[in-house]
Amino acid sequence: QMDEIIKGLQSGVDVSIYADPKCSIIQMSLIRHRLEDVSKKSQYDFYPAQKEIIRKGEEAGVDVTIFADRKYNDAQMRVIENGLEKGIDVSIYADPKYDYDQMEEIKKGLETGLDVSIYADPKYNSRQMGAIRTGLEEGFDVSIYADLDYNEYQMDAIRKGLKADLNVSVYADPKYDAFQMREICLGLEAGLDVSIYADPKYSADKMEFIREDLEKQMEQNESDIENENYDEDYGDDFGDDFGDL
Repeated sequence: QMDEIIKGLQSGVDVSIYADPKCSIIQMSLIRHRLEDVSKKSQYDFYPAQKEIIRKGEEAGVDVTIFADRKYNDAQMRVIENGLEKGIDVSIYADPKYDYDQMEEIKKGLETGLDVSIYADPKYNSRQMGAIRTGLEEGFDVSIYADLDYNEYQMDAIRKGLKADLNVSVYADPKYDAFQMREICLGLEAGLDVSIYADPKYSADKMEFIREDLEKQMEQNESDIENENYDEDYGDDFGDDFGDL
């Protein structure tokens, strides 16, 4: 074991990564060789930004061999290195099939203890991942919109409806675009009978026109009811007071 540590020191690698009596000689040797390979690569194969991230990882005492690979760009390396420093299981996203932003969304989910398997799929873009992650953090049943048939804007419209405690099943359908969903959502918030315009044949602008007209009708009806109640409550009194005038 001491011999492996000495060899590591001589080759200039960070021996603290494997200088542990719990490591067998074989384990130490394997780790040392991997570190030496990374060290050699970092001198010749990596761009300056990548070398800097590898150096940062070595200083932090993390296993840089996990991300010291040209298959990752410097942004991807940074997310993996940061996850290692935070003690996260980076194996879930340390894969070049994920771009930087997707890795970041998965890392954020892991940091808050979420079941990231729900959205850790390269088929989702980072914004779709973000909409699903936010819904999970808010405690919602994201299965309602965690579907590739929805784009990120549709997902967000459904999530906002869930947050407002609305019956999102009325518009949680890929046949509605995000703008149509918004108009239906606003109608539900206002207590309107949205079935009057919740039809994909109507454009979002047409839906808005109908919604605003329904709101005006509702306001007028409420005003008429108030006037009727007022007359019932005070009409006779006014008649008594002014009947002899």
